[in-house]
Amino acid sequence: MKLHKNPPLIRSSLFRNVIRTIVLWFCEILGFLLIVHMHIGLTISQGFSVVLIVFLLSVINSLFWPILSKLFLPFIVYTVGFGTFIINGLLLWLLSEIVPGIIIEGYAIIIAPLILSFISTGVSILLTMNDETNYYRSVIRNKLPQTIKTYKKYPGIIILEIDGLSQNVLEEAIANSYMPTLKSWVESEEYKIKGWETDYSSQTGASQAGILHGNNENIPAFRWVEKDNDNKIMVSVKDASLIEKRISNGKGLLHINGASRSNLFSGDTDNVLLTYSKSHELRKFYNRHWYYMFSNSTNFIRILILYFGDILKEIYSQLKHELLDIQPRISKKWDYMFIRGLTNVIINEVNTQTIIGDMLTGETDVVYATYLAYDEIAHHSGVRDDDSFGVLTSLDTEIKRISMAKNYAKRDYKIIIQSDHGQTNGATFKQRYNETFEEYVRKLLPSDMKMYSEMSSEEDRLKDKFKEPINDSKNYIKDKTEKIKVKKDNVINSVKDTEIITHMQENTVIGQKKRDQIKEKVKDYDVIHKSEKINTKKAELMNYIRKHNINKDDWTTKTAKEAEVIVLGSGNLGLIYFTKIKKQLSYEDIKKFFPDLIPGLIKHEGIGFVMVNSEELGALVIGEEGIYYLDEDKFQGKNPLEVFGENAAMHLRKSSKFYNGPDVWVNSFYNPETNEVAAFEELIGSHGGLGGEQSHAFIMYPSEWNLTDEKILGSENLHKVLMKQIMKYQSKKI
Repeated sequence: MKLHKNPPLIRSSLFRNVIRTIVLWFCEILGFLLIVHMHIGLTISQGFSVVLIVFLLSVINSLFWPILSKLFLPFIVYTVGFGTFIINGLLLWLLSEIVPGIIIEGYAIIIAPLILSFISTGVSILLTMNDETNYYRSVIRNKLPQTIKTYKKYPGIIILEIDGLSQNVLEEAIANSYMPTLKSWVESEEYKIKGWETDYSSQTGASQAGILHGNNENIPAFRWVEKDNDNKIMVSVKDASLIEKRISNGKGLLHINGASRSNLFSGDTDNVLLTYSKSHELRKFYNRHWYYMFSNSTNFIRILILYFGDILKEIYSQLKHELLDIQPRISKKWDYMFIRGLTNVIINEVNTQTIIGDMLTGETDVVYATYLAYDEIAHHSGVRDDDSFGVLTSLDTEIKRISMAKNYAKRDYKIIIQSDHGQTNGATFKQRYNETFEEYVRKLLPSDMKMYSEMSSEEDRLKDKFKEPINDSKNYIKDKTEKIKVKKDNVINSVKDTEIITHMQENTVIGQKKRDQIKEKVKDYDVIHKSEKINTKKAELMNYIRKHNINKDDWTTKTAKEAEVIVLGSGNLGLIYFTKIKKQLSYEDIKKFFPDLIPGLIKHEGIGFVMVNSEELGALVIGEEGIYYLDEDKFQGKNPLEVFGENAAMHLRKSSKFYNGPDVWVNSFYNPETNEVAAFEELIGSHGGLGGEQSHAFIMYPSEWNLTDEKILGSENLHKVLMKQIMKYQSKKI
C-alpha cells in the first residue's frame, strides 16, 4: 500500500481553511485582550503586537512543536501532559522579549497559554464539528513518519477489545446503526462475527489472562482470598503484576514484537502504555510512543475539553434517569462522572492515537488495546441504556479513525474487534431484597464470628488502580529504608558482640561473671515466661466467657487478617471463605460446623446455586431442588444448571479445582425470560459469574481467516485462535 504524500482524506477546501484560520486568530486576539483585563501579568502597549505574536505562535506550533515535543517528551509525560502549558508559557515569554509592546510575567506565563489554548481548541472543535477531515489533519499529519525507509512486507495485527460488550448487544448496535463502521464491514462481507464463551469467572482478570497469556488457572474471580498468604485478598487490578508473574511463560500473545495499550496484563511485551501489570514500574510509564499523543500542540487541551464535555453528559444522564424514573437505577457517587470521563475520553484518545502512530511507523507486529468505556457506563446505566449505545457510537468512531489510518501506512494491518466478556442487566441483590448479600450470609452463621467483606463497585477499582503507582513508590522507599535500618542494626550489633567477646577473652574473671549474669537472666526469663503463659490462659478463658456478650458492631472487622469469614463479590458471583482453617473446607465440614449456611443460601430466591467440594462425592453444584455431581457429569432431581447454558458444568468443573477457590461459591439466580441476574455489587449491568449475556463475548475478524465452526470455549482457547493467525503472518516474513 502506497503512502500518500498528500492523502485525499486530509485535503479540504483552501477557502474553508483560510476562513477557519482567520476566525481562530481573531478569537486568540480577543483572548489576549481578555487576559490583559484580568491583571495577572500580561501588558500590551501596542495593538499590532498582539496580531504579530498570534501569528508567530501559530507558525511555531505548526512547524516546530513536533520537534519540541520530541525533545521534551519525558517531561511532558511525567507531568501527565500539563508540561505542555509550561513549554507554551516559556515560548510566549520568549516571544514577548522579541516582539515590542508586550510584557508577560508572573502568573500570566502559565495562565495565558492555558486560556489561549482553551479558546483556540474550543473554537476549532466548534468549527470542525462532525468533520473527520480535521481529525486526520491535526492528528495524523504530525505522525507521518519521515525517516523510516523500509517497511515489513507481512501484515501486522491490531486487536481492539471492547470491554464488557456481549455478542447480542453488538449485533443489536450494528442492526440499529449505532455502529455504522462495523455495520458496513459486516454488510460488505469483509468481516464475520463469531461468539465465544468465557470461563465461569466472566471478568477481565480471568479473560485477559487467558487471551494474553494462554493461562487463567487459579483466577477464581475479580478478587479472592489466599488463605496460605495470611488471608491476603488478591485483586485482579491491584495485584496484576504478581498475577502475571504466576501465569506467564514468557511466550504470551504479544511476546513477538507486540504492544500493550490500556490492558490488565502485558502479554509478555515491554512496549506498554497504561498496562496495569507494569504500572508499578515507574520507568514503564514513560514510553516513546507517547509522542503520538503530544506531537500536536493543542491535542492535550482538546482532550481536556472533551473530558469536561463528557462530565456534562453524565450530569445530563443522571438528571434524565431521575426525571424519567428509569429502572433499575443505582445511586452514583459524586466522583463517578470523573471516572467516566477517564474511560470514555482519555483512555480512548490514548489508545487511538498511539495505535495510529504504531501503524504509521509500521514497526509493531501485534497491538492489543482495551477500550473500557462501554463496560464502565453499562455497569452504572444499564446494558442497553441510551448512554451505553451512545458510547458504542463513540467507539465506532475510534475504530473508523484507526481503520482510515491504513490509508497512510505503507504496511498492511489487519484489524480485529473483540470483547473479553459481556454483561447481564438486573436490579441488584440489595435492591430486590432490602439487604446486602453479606448481611444475609451473616444471618446464617454463628453470631460471634468475625466477618470481613469487600463488594466495591467498578469506580472504586479504578480509583485504587490509579493510586497504585504512588503507593508502590511509597512502599519501595519504605522497604529500602527498612532494609538500610536492618543492615545498620546488624552492623551495630556485630560491633557490640565483637567488643564483648574481646573483652571476655582479655579478662576471664569478668567474662565468667558476665556468663553467670546471663544464666541468672535466663532463669528469670523462664519464670516470667511461665507467668505470661498463665496470664494468657486466664485472658483466653475470660474472652471465652465474655464472647456471648459480643455487640453487633463487633461482627465485622476492618482487615481481612482479623476475620474468621470473608465474603467477596464479583458481579453476581459471591465467594465465602472460612479463614481459620487453611485448607478448603469440604461440604461435610461446612455441614458440620455451619449447618444453616448451604440450606439457607439455596432456599433464598435470589440465589441460583452454590458450589462446594465434597470429600466423598467430589465437586457439587447444589440448587433448591437438585444437585449436579460435576465429577460424574450427572444430576439428581432438577438440574440446577438448566438455565445457565449447556457448557456451565464444564466451566464450573475447571473452577472447582482452583486451590484458591472459596469454601462456598455462590451464584445469583438467572431469569431467562427477563434476561436478568442480581448482582451482589451495586451495579446494574454486571459480570463475574454465570447467567445470560455476561458469558457470551465475540470476535469480529476478517473473512479471510476462515475460522471453523468449532466453538471457542474459554479465553485460553481464544488465545490459541489468535496465536495461530499471528504465526501465519509471522511465517510470511521476508
